Amino acid sequence: MLLPLAENIKRYFSKKTLTVTLLTIIATVIFGVFIFFAFSTDVIIDYNGTQITVKTMRNTVKDVLMQKGIVVNEYDYVSLPLDTKLIRNKTTKIHIKSAVPIKVFADGKETTVMTSKDTVEEALKNSSIGLGDLDRIEGANPNDKVYKDMNIKVVRVRHELVTKNEIIPYEIDRRPNNSMDQGVEQVVNKGKDGVCEKTYKVVYEDGKEVERKLISDTIVKEPEKEIVEYGTIATYTVSRGEVIRYKKVLDMSATAYTASYKDTKKHPDHPLFGITYTGVRVKRGIVAVDPKVIPLGTRLYIEGLGDTPDYGYAVAADIGSAIKGNKIDLYVETQSEADRFGRRKVRVYVLY
Repeated sequence: MLLPLAENIKRYFSKKTLTVTLLTIIATVIFGVFIFFAFSTDVIIDYNGTQITVKTMRNTVKDVLMQKGIVVNEYDYVSLPLDTKLIRNKTTKIHIKSAVPIKVFADGKETTVMTSKDTVEEALKNSSIGLGDLDRIEGANPNDKVYKDMNIKVVRVRHELVTKNEIIPYEIDRRPNNSMDQGVEQVVNKGKDGVCEKTYKVVYEDGKEVERKLISDTIVKEPEKEIVEYGTIATYTVSRGEVIRYKKVLDMSATAYTASYKDTKKHPDHPLFGITYTGVRVKRGIVAVDPKVIPLGTRLYIEGLGDTPDYGYAVAADIGSAIKGNKIDLYVETQSEADRFGRRKVRVYVLY
């Protein structure tokens, strides 16, 4: 009778021990869960656009990232510092964007830039390459989204104001001088250059000038005109080497005459024998002209054309009934000379 009782007691205590053990385990789990939820924090990680929700008891951002196996480097964007403490019972949001490589050609060389920035402009400005306010981007627009292995070029643009003095060349005022021979000039007033201060806006791209625009100019010194007088009197070098000055030149038909009765219809005993229309006595150098062509009293030089020798200096002091228009009659001493002369072409210079 005692043996069954002992077995029942043993069975009773075994069941009780098992129950206690189970209850202890359950209580421990419940307590652990309570502790976990009581002392853990919620973390939401946006990792390159993928959202990850984590409930963790880790202490820092770095710890929770390690917990999830997320490795970040110095170029990646993490919205919170890695040593940021997590606040219990408060949801922490972490935004992570991994850096991607882009190739940038700037300053004469190609550089691989790791960036986590959204746009090309942001990527350049936050890199060692930098982006000036005037710099130009080629291969992409400043607001284009960055993508892996994209290629862009940065053109360095620089504006500069350049001021320089430039010469204003003096003008030459040429004036006729009717008392000077042709070919002769004289400077009456020496010209002087002026000075103009000009300011340019110069545009350089990668160190090379590509544009220059004048934005202001100021005359510092006015130029002074140079006054040059030039001769108007025509000259001619005669056969004897002498230079004559003439007003005009006429090509004429020439004949020769004497004081003989044959030419003048006057005998030597005539009171006007050998006297010209103007009252002067004939001699070599007196010629008859048409006063409408050559005024009486005009000094002349008569050049022979072809094989005809020059008649030389003469004065228009006579007229003749047959001398009209571009005809001239040259006085010679003998009738034989007049006859030999006949009619020839001559060039008549009207002298001053």
